[in-house]
Amino acid sequence: MEWLSAFLNDLQLSGPALWHGFSITLKVVCIATVGGILIGTILALMRLSSIKVLNWIAQGYVNLFRSIPLLLVLMWFYFAVPFIYTAVTGNYLTIDTALVSSIVAFMLFEAAYFSEIVRAGIQSIPRGQSAAASALGMSYGQSMRLIILPQAFRKMTPLLLQQTIILFQDSTMVYAIGLLDFFRTNYVRGDLMSLLTQYILFAGLVYFTISLLATYAVKKLQRRLHV
Repeated sequence: MEWLSAFLNDLQLSGPALWHGFSITLKVVCIATVGGILIGTILALMRLSSIKVLNWIAQGYVNLFRSIPLLLVLMWFYFAVPFIYTAVTGNYLTIDTALVSSIVAFMLFEAAYFSEIVRAGIQSIPRGQSAAASALGMSYGQSMRLIILPQAFRKMTPLLLQQTIILFQDSTMVYAIGLLDFFRTNYVRGDLMSLLTQYILFAGLVYFTISLLATYAVKKLQRRLHV
């Protein structure tokens, strides 16, 4: 068991670097989730709109991003973000290109999936709720903001969290554009110390444990909300 002893000793030394990588993963997941839900809600409202142009735009957006591999979207934004920024401002991008590209790519990609969840949640609310709000003199925006969306989000919460778990698992794809997230930090450290197999297995165990616990929590929440 010398390999295990060597790995555990090195794991203690690499702790700060691994934690920094994990914080990068959390940053990408959290920002992309919040941004994706916001954009997804707007897309859902556009798809439910009686204005056909808005409906077509939202439907085209959803179909586009659901038809493209996530890895390809990451690569697009990794090269497109600096190019567009330089073309518009005339300056070179000085921030972390890989981090910004990852957040933007995940946010826009996940928005297509979040929008379908939100749309289904809104459609699950009885039409009588909207009619009652209209009878009380509320505008469409007021009824949606104060009555429909709060009820819909209560029903959607477990599904939104499940999609976030999928996003957390998919975040390992940022390895392809060089972002030092938790997975890539493990890979680099393992390769450097000739403990690659051990570090990859450790990273897989961490992702598995977090995903399993989060899934259990979501199911428990789903039973509590009765949805």
